[in-house]
Amino acid sequence: MTANEDQEMELEALRSIYEGDECFKELSPVSFQFRIGDLDDSKSFLLEVSWPENYPETAPHISLDAFFNNRISLETKQYILSKMSEQVETNLGTAMMYTLFEWAKENQETLMENYQPVTSAVTLISSSDVMNNSTSASKKKEKKEQLTKAQKRKLIGRTDNKGELPRGWDWVDVIKHGDLVHTLPPFLSNKQHVSSLCA
Repeated sequence: MTANEDQEMELEALRSIYEGDECFKELSPVSFQFRIGDLDDSKSFLLEVSWPENYPETAPHISLDAFFNNRISLETKQYILSKMSEQVETNLGTAMMYTLFEWAKENQETLMENYQPVTSAVTLISSSDVMNNSTSASKKKEKKEQLTKAQKRKLIGRTDNKGELPRGWDWVDVIKHGDLVHTLPPFLSNKQHVSSLCA
């Protein structure tokens, strides 16, 4: 068989085996992604595999450069790639995708035993989120209070043509105010009594 016939047969086998599997994604007829572990698992990773022209006689290209793997340290990625290349060497010349994916699933704990999450990207994102939140909070403070139609009509009725309230709009009627607040006690109502107090 030629390399292209081998690739076509393996592609059919992969499609039938992983049909409906969320972990497997065919990017093109010669390029695939396979997620090892669950989405919510912090030790999960995404293998990207592409076939060269002469696959399976030549080794496939395996990569961990997907954005999904950005929290994995470079050392851990190199360790995973070295172990995967060992498996590729043992299976060279045969259809190996299923074997590689299943081996990676079975050995996920071993491959990720030195896993240390990378926090620098998360720190940058969280600090920018903090800055965005503070600017959005200040924008919210600058927002004017919305008035109802009745409130607007009442305001227009009290203002002049410049939108300013007339002088004394909040003054209290002095006579009414004095009558309500300052009623004289009965002993001060007599003028003689008042003049005797002042003397």
